[in-house]
Amino acid sequence: MQNMSSHKLNRVVAAAPPAISIRPARLTDATVIQAIIEGYAKERLMLPRTLMQIYEQVRDYAVAEEAGQVIGTGALHCYWEDLAEIRSLAVASTHKSQGIGRDIVLHLLDEARQLNISSVFAFTYVPRFFEKFGFQEVPHTSLPLKVWKDCINCSFFNNCNEIAMLRKL
Repeated sequence: MQNMSSHKLNRVVAAAPPAISIRPARLTDATVIQAIIEGYAKERLMLPRTLMQIYEQVRDYAVAEEAGQVIGTGALHCYWEDLAEIRSLAVASTHKSQGIGRDIVLHLLDEARQLNISSVFAFTYVPRFFEKFGFQEVPHTSLPLKVWKDCINCSFFNNCNEIAMLRKL
């Protein structure tokens, strides 16, 4: 019988993929956040955000980070003591379909709970994505704060085909 310790086993050990973490955005993330959003805005899949808007609202944003690189973003924007919106949810095209958007939404919903927000909404072209988190379609008119604060200034105001989704927490 051969001594098992005398045989060297050739094993291929695959390197673990870099961990993805979700964290609050920093001012130094603003240009990358804008670039990710802009990719979708050019396709008319979301509204563009100026660099100034991102700087002013950086505390609303969370980012997904992998190996020190921002690869996704989303914001929780408060409207009232009991109402907030998930917006600017975008993942770099190189990292789509990896669950990063899901992780950002879960992070933002957790943040809403910590703030004691009872309702979170989103305007989206992908309602099935938000349905997975318990969001339900509602009429735009049920969100007058959003309509009169943001939508009124949108170039698609009278021709909006985004779906309004709401989730009670």
